[in-house]
Amino acid sequence: MPPAPQHAVLFEPVRIGPVVARNRFYQVPHCAGMGHAAPRENAAMRGVKAEGGWAVVSTEEAEIHPTSDISPSRELRIWDEHDVPALRLIADSIHAHGALAAIELVHNGFHAANRNTRVPPLAPGHMAALQGAPTQARRMDGADIDVLRRSHKAAVERAIAAGFDIVYVYAGHQMTLPQHFLLERYNQRTDAYGGCLENRVRLIRELLEDAREVADGRAAVAFRFAVDELLGDDGLRSDGEARDVVGMLSDLPDLWDVNLSDWANDSQTARFAPDEGFQEPYTAFVKALTDKPVVGVGRFTSPDAMVSRIKRGVLDLIGAARPSIADPFLPDKVRDGRSEAIRECIGCNVCVASDNANVRIRCTQNPTMGEEWRRGWHPERIPPAASEAPVLVAGGGPAGLECALQLAERGHPVTLAEAEKRLGGRALREASLPGLGTWARVAAHRVHHLRAHPNAAIYPESPLTAGDVLAFGFPHVFLATGARWRRDGVGASQRTAIAVSAGAAVFTPDDIMAGDHPAGEVVVYDDDHGYLGGVIAEHLHRAGCRVTLVTPAAEASVELHLTLEHHRVQARLLQLGVDIRPHRRLTAIDGVTTALACVHTDRRDELRCDAAVLVTERVPASVLLDRLTAEPDAVERAGIATVRAIGDAEAPGSLAAAVHSGHLAARTLGADAADMADALHRRDGPSVGGEA
Repeated sequence: MPPAPQHAVLFEPVRIGPVVARNRFYQVPHCAGMGHAAPRENAAMRGVKAEGGWAVVSTEEAEIHPTSDISPSRELRIWDEHDVPALRLIADSIHAHGALAAIELVHNGFHAANRNTRVPPLAPGHMAALQGAPTQARRMDGADIDVLRRSHKAAVERAIAAGFDIVYVYAGHQMTLPQHFLLERYNQRTDAYGGCLENRVRLIRELLEDAREVADGRAAVAFRFAVDELLGDDGLRSDGEARDVVGMLSDLPDLWDVNLSDWANDSQTARFAPDEGFQEPYTAFVKALTDKPVVGVGRFTSPDAMVSRIKRGVLDLIGAARPSIADPFLPDKVRDGRSEAIRECIGCNVCVASDNANVRIRCTQNPTMGEEWRRGWHPERIPPAASEAPVLVAGGGPAGLECALQLAERGHPVTLAEAEKRLGGRALREASLPGLGTWARVAAHRVHHLRAHPNAAIYPESPLTAGDVLAFGFPHVFLATGARWRRDGVGASQRTAIAVSAGAAVFTPDDIMAGDHPAGEVVVYDDDHGYLGGVIAEHLHRAGCRVTLVTPAAEASVELHLTLEHHRVQARLLQLGVDIRPHRRLTAIDGVTTALACVHTDRRDELRCDAAVLVTERVPASVLLDRLTAEPDAVERAGIATVRAIGDAEAPGSLAAAVHSGHLAARTLGADAADMADALHRRDGPSVGGEA
């Protein structure tokens, strides 16, 4: 099917040096938490992107030498010939669906602490390593630079031998040696590689020239370049030296891949960069300075926004990492006129958090992400059910919606009953808070498809009792009844209830999201450490409260280091005037003050407050499950074979965990328990000769 005329430009081929991209959709390099440790998983995940219509599918960074050992992070390696078979597996998987395969070659410089190889990190000068280890890098001499160039050339040759069509020179994200040499604050050398801009660009130029020499028309050479660090005069600026760099090197690479640095700026969450194309003000100048194609990113999900960038001459190729994770089939859906079917990225950075935690990639919107090889899951296909037995899903939150939709896709007649007027559950409730509006996409995508599905019947404002479920007699019942935040303060840091005086004003996140707001001086006690405590503090401040955020952790919202937004959260709260009190447990609330205790010394102090909001722990809403499981004979007489809690009703967790739970339940209904266990524990390993 040809694309709609207004989107046809997105499907024009683009020449990149000696190769041609079949359309303008380009999956830029992104990490996946798999790397060299799980090549089959990596290959399957990248292959699905190619199947979904992306013209170019790139790997994550591939370390070129043991002096660039980013452990414990799991990225690719191309140290020697032993790495080629695993890389070939990835390239072949991408080629199998007609896409070009790109590989991001990297030397991490002093961003790598070399924890495993135990060699000193390398840098333009003697300085502390960037990875947080108590390690210092040593200054590279001329011999080191020669080794670097030889290693990069060898990596280019190996990449081409493995089948890659595009090889990268990478200077971005504050993670790479070429960028370290470029940045004046790191490079204070007085030789030919330091001082003036031309000298600081020398290493980049040499690596590009070396790569072109080795590739010799067999592969294209891409340059990934961060054009702005958002540091003003303290860093590289798109209206300063970055413009000069592009002018110096304009036609040397076959492709310019441009973005922001560091990673936290490039992959900003929707909370801090809500608009598509948020990088355009910084990257738009590049196209005017080069005749080579330019790819850029901006969390694009709208084809109209993509077309705008092409027609205005901002980009030649639409780059994506996170949108390609949320929907690997985004290009095909645009081509086929099914843009409404796109699973839009919500900008939550759960994918980023997975890589930072050194585990396989996952996604809130796409529960199959990372499971393509281990479980054989496909984002657009699900095996038909062995029977067409009807199913009841109680609860229309993220887990219930996903479960109901996938069961309907499998061929089951599905009845979804939701107690509230609107479907969406916690996704909609949380979406009402500052910066979390995109959370509503989790519900909207699934509600849209369920309402149109012939196998699905939806009943809002329909709370169910155990008697109702037994009377209905559905053979299979899934309970997605959610969870409720505790009001007693029990959580990770204390397992006994906080002492609360009669009449003290105590609220939970459920109260806040329902519109029941405290007033005056409010303490937000965050023992959850995710995004919600900080968001509620901001919300209450904007509602006129004087807010103090108390947390047992060392910082507010400390888990958001994984999603790269912690610095911005901390800065916003401080700029708003929220008082942050770390290292403290809340022990008592008397309606006038709260009692605090230091988590290290147990030293006590008090804090005046008119009300407290406890963001601690959730309890599954299990009344319906408890009553059904308490009557096994009645359940059997009703012909019910399955009664299963899913999502937060099973174990409260993230939105991504809830969606995944619903998807897993739908996929495995009717599956043999042994088969389920085998799928869960299918193991990958660095050897491609067989399972490790």
